[in-house]
Amino acid sequence: MSQRRVIVVTGASRGIGRSVAAQLAGPECDIVINYNSSLKGAEETASLVEARGGTPHLKGFSVSDPEAVRKAFGEIVGALGRVDVLVNNAGITKDNLLAMMKDTEWDAVMDTNLKGAFLCSQAVIKPMMRQRYGRIVNVTSIVGVIGNPGQCNYAAAKAGIIGFTRALAREIVSRKITVNAVAPGFIDTEMTHALPQKAREMLLTQIPAARYGKPEEVAAAVEFLASEAAGYITGQVIHVNGGMFMG
Repeated sequence: MSQRRVIVVTGASRGIGRSVAAQLAGPECDIVINYNSSLKGAEETASLVEARGGTPHLKGFSVSDPEAVRKAFGEIVGALGRVDVLVNNAGITKDNLLAMMKDTEWDAVMDTNLKGAFLCSQAVIKPMMRQRYGRIVNVTSIVGVIGNPGQCNYAAAKAGIIGFTRALAREIVSRKITVNAVAPGFIDTEMTHALPQKAREMLLTQIPAARYGKPEEVAAAVEFLASEAAGYITGQVIHVNGGMFMG
């Protein structure tokens, strides 16, 4: 592609999203860094993008808010002219055993992790169809495939992302738009740091690679799926989990 590349990464103020934004950055790239509450974190991501030669654009909005999403993507396309890549990464956890899970805990995770991907994807589909080009990469999770106690809401949302990815891929492949997913295993981020030490140690025994993954390793998979080299790959789920799940 000869023109500048416009890339939107949701939930890019920390963790995997930050690594993805940095990994995709480069000369002739506009990287839109979405954040919800952490402006400071988004600014730190912007510094990493600039260090790699990219041009960062901070965009604060909740991916679960339909009006905010439509407004934000309208502004992005209005200012930058197009969206070439969307990475649906924004996600939260509200862990609890199902017997004690509150409706609000279920709804919050579904609204951000699953509905957010729907809203953001819907917002870029028409611009991508007009330009007859696009890459959508959804970040799901190993938990959406194998489950995890205390995470029925998270597992359901991430499993939903996989079905969403495959259905949307079939809808728009004729317009030269690919839709794929990356399913991280247990990655060394703030989310896993919040786990009790005993839980972290127990998880390690289940990972054949005997270590947690790095955010950069997930970002590398996203980078490939967002590249020109992956133009004939769509509807796929790439697992990045150190061998914890193979399928």
